[in-house]
Formats: sequence, structure tokens, C-alpha cells
Amino acid sequence: MKNVLVATVFFLFAFSIQAQDKNAKAIIEVDGVCMMCKERIEKAAIKTKGVKSAVWDVQTHMLALIYDERKTHLDTIHQRIADVGHDTEKITATEKAYNSVHNCCRYRDEAVVDEH
Repeated sequence: MKNVLVATVFFLFAFSIQAQDKNAKAIIEVDGVCMMCKERIEKAAIKTKGVKSAVWDVQTHMLALIYDERKTHLDTIHQRIADVGHDTEKITATEKAYNSVHNCCRYRDEAVVDEH
């Protein structure tokens, strides 16, 4: 009986530790060319409910995320970034959203990319 009680307490403790690990980490590719893009991308990600940290690297185009899996999903984050005009590895921004970014942020235009 004592062994059963100890085993039950052990499993409950292990389950509670696992339940507390709610933060997920992800790295996704997001197109952009400058610091204005960085600000826009990070702001779109961080405004998504459940996102705790979003850092985009201008050189690598990688967005490092920490988010609560219980409150949001990666697809939602991809969509929020595409909504502000930036393509992600999963979702291409609409022409309307892309055209809303500043002229120096037009990452689809080779001449703009070459200037950066």
C-alpha cells in the first residue's frame, strides 16, 4: 500500500512539472531588409497573444520566438507577420499588405535588397 501511495505521489509530481513547461521556442524565416522591417516584424509577433519574446535578425532573416503553446500556435504568428507585409516560410503576404510597407522595406525588389 505504501508503494502505491509513493508511486502515485511521484506520478502526480512528475505530471505537475511537465504541465508547467508551457513555453515553446521556435525559429522561423521572415523576409525583410532593414531595421524598420525588424521593428515591424517583432511588433507583429509580440502583439500576438501568448508570444513572450520575438527577436528578428536582419542578416539571417530568422525570427527567434518564445511563446505559450496554450495561448497561440505558430500558424497564428506566421499569419500576423504576413498581415503586416512580410513573407514567412509558410505564408506569403498579400499584395495589399506588402504594398503597405515603406519603400525601403520592399524586400521583393532586387534593387532595394542590393541597396541594403
